[in-house]
Amino acid sequence: MSNLKSGSRLAAACLRLAGWRLNVDLPDDPRYVLVVAPHTSNWDFVVGFAAKIAVGLQLKVMAKHTLFRGLFGRWLRWMGCLPVDRRAPRGFIGQMADAFDHGDYMVLAITPEGTRSYTEYWKSGFYHIARAAGVPIVLASLDYGARVVSAGERIETTGDMEADMALIRAYYEGKQGKRPSEQGPVRFRPSEEKAVVNG
Repeated sequence: MSNLKSGSRLAAACLRLAGWRLNVDLPDDPRYVLVVAPHTSNWDFVVGFAAKIAVGLQLKVMAKHTLFRGLFGRWLRWMGCLPVDRRAPRGFIGQMADAFDHGDYMVLAITPEGTRSYTEYWKSGFYHIARAAGVPIVLASLDYGARVVSAGERIETTGDMEADMALIRAYYEGKQGKRPSEQGPVRFRPSEEKAVVNG
């Protein structure tokens, strides 16, 4: 078993008809954090979901714990959503790190901007989750300029956030979101980027 199942030719064909190309070479790691950027439009979900189906990638996303009730909660779990209670003692980083321990295979997808609107800084949660769980980060992009969905660049975090962020920044250089005016710089807050984080 792995995170990759049989891909959908129909989804791949739909992407091609829409003018998109896939450049996906995912690592063999059974567990990792998948960073997806730039995120500037609701269309990112449509394109990203089609790409996920096309390559057969099984992934998880985070959702507020209060949504997991009744039939809707069951549907969210079926869709691959993980409940997160930010009031929990270990916080959402601890909860997601624990989730990695409960299965042999897990890909957690995160959009680090945390918003579709312009923001000066990325949220660093994805980095801390990867460090706490002891898993690598894999980078993915939706480049509307080139009409290419890319994924596969693997980064083993060192704890030196500034050095690791330089690698991430280089990967996203030139990648264009659907709304370029809403696309901010690839960086953490200065106080965070200078930090050294122990695993």
